[in-house]
Amino acid sequence: MINDLSAETIYNALNEVMDPEIPVVSLVEMGIIRHVAVKDSAVTVTMTPTFSGCPALIEMQTLIRDKVRELGADNVHVETAIAPPWSSDWITDEGRRKLKQFGLAPPQAHGGNVVMTFFDPVACPRCDGTDTTLKNSFGSTLCRAIWYCNSCQDAFEQFKSL
Repeated sequence: MINDLSAETIYNALNEVMDPEIPVVSLVEMGIIRHVAVKDSAVTVTMTPTFSGCPALIEMQTLIRDKVRELGADNVHVETAIAPPWSSDWITDEGRRKLKQFGLAPPQAHGGNVVMTFFDPVACPRCDGTDTTLKNSFGSTLCRAIWYCNSCQDAFEQFKSL
């Protein structure tokens, strides 16, 4: 019943909705879920994808809608907000830990000064070595770059600071 649902309950449940492209981290941990509102008999979830052209956008909207409906809400709207644009600073500490555990170097926090991150060394998520080299500024998705670790001699992707 919608009357029993609070925005906080829904937000907490959305922490179980995993990112379709990085299945070890939730949309909440990635900072993609921006706002939840419950008004009358409707639930509105506002999300900001990592890129406006994110190929997983429709899948994320479907997963969000399905999760909220599991809670008993029938009237669910998922709105996509692209302003302000998503920032990698919105990734939670737990999300960063999970990215690293998954083998994807988490982005550095930048507080809006992205320029500083382009020249900082990227630590390898496997050995924590910083003797790394950028091999390609585009990885398997637009939000990733490919690096090579000279210490453990392994390639890895880094989630870009955006």
